Amino acid sequence: MTAETGATDTAEPACPAGSAAGTPTAPIVLDPFVSDLDGESAALRAAGPLAAVELPGGVPVWAVTHHAEARQLLTDPRIVKDINVWGAWQRGEIAPDWPLIGLVNPGRSMLTVDGADHRRLRTLVAQALTPRRVERMRERITELTEGLLDRLADTTGDVVDLKAEYAYPLPMYVIADLMGIAEDRLPRLKELFEAFFSTQTPPEQVVATLTELAGMMTATVAEKRVTPGDDLTSALIAASENGDRLTDQEIVSTLQLIVAAGHETTISLIVNAVVNLSTHPEQRAMVLAGEAEWSAVVEETLRHSTPTSHVLIRFATEDVPVGDKVLPAGEALIVSYGAIGRDEQAHGPSAGDFDITRTTAGRHISFGYGPHVCPGAALSRLEAGVALPALYARFPSLDLAVPASELRNKPVVTQNDLFELPVRLRG
Repeated sequence: MTAETGATDTAEPACPAGSAAGTPTAPIVLDPFVSDLDGESAALRAAGPLAAVELPGGVPVWAVTHHAEARQLLTDPRIVKDINVWGAWQRGEIAPDWPLIGLVNPGRSMLTVDGADHRRLRTLVAQALTPRRVERMRERITELTEGLLDRLADTTGDVVDLKAEYAYPLPMYVIADLMGIAEDRLPRLKELFEAFFSTQTPPEQVVATLTELAGMMTATVAEKRVTPGDDLTSALIAASENGDRLTDQEIVSTLQLIVAAGHETTISLIVNAVVNLSTHPEQRAMVLAGEAEWSAVVEETLRHSTPTSHVLIRFATEDVPVGDKVLPAGEALIVSYGAIGRDEQAHGPSAGDFDITRTTAGRHISFGYGPHVCPGAALSRLEAGVALPALYARFPSLDLAVPASELRNKPVVTQNDLFELPVRLRG
């Protein structure tokens, strides 16, 4: 992923996804409604480190599903992010209104380029998200957290949707502050990102959603050119004016990428941590008694209930052996973090259990690995590290209002995300 490459000649595809080294295998069809994510992840792991998969819309790809092989492929220069390497893309088999097109071809940013361009774009973002700058955001995150908790305390009624009232607004306000996005844009931005990630967005709305999202980001960039502030968008604009050669498209695509990844991951992290603590009351008691650290809750949630179930898509420039299979040249690869996090070869026979005393939890790769680790990982950890202890300090007996088995996943194949999180707030 660190080498630049051109398109390969795929007039004769090496092997269709669904076969490896010429041996046909039935692909695992990812459920567009995500009705059983744990079962699906288990099936992916059982299929071996490289599994044939069909994405919603009938698009065949491969998935890496084991920890060691994922680390290998995430640093393999033969696996790149240039969509022009993808044989199906070259052959015109990917429709422009495919519901996942915005995740596969989101514009030019560090998510879609390799080599020197990736280093250039990533460095600019990383410079704005240094540990010192992230730590400076703690006071603002704490302020937002306390305000949201005050609102929760004033809530009338026995049951509240903790996702809508707490887990969603906190990271969205934080990322808006970081990027300099006007607060009055947030309600519409929420609607657009829900359509952006969903597998159920009607084809006629896909292009319109992508166009409006790009338009909103373009407007933010234009405003920051006129009135810069202490935010990352202004920093990217300044860098482009100081010789770092960022194009307007790169700034807009980077802005969209950071906003999308910066709020969705943290929402799911907070929600999944609350679910795990509610379904493991003995571990909740441990952390509330100070017998375990909140950081252990965060890391074990990232491993066991990773916010990102699949990352789309990378492409093979040549045949790449993976275990006893081969990822053929010109084929697409997704990284199935939901399966990888519970790999028994990495975390032992109890990998499927949530355990905040686990010694291997910090070895997870849920924020990526190698040169493509998410630059916002520290910020997400900080937000969860503030939000969770503050929530339980205010409501130590908080519990689910419905059985965990009744919680429903949103139809988003890339995120481990619930529609809602009904809880009872108990002091």
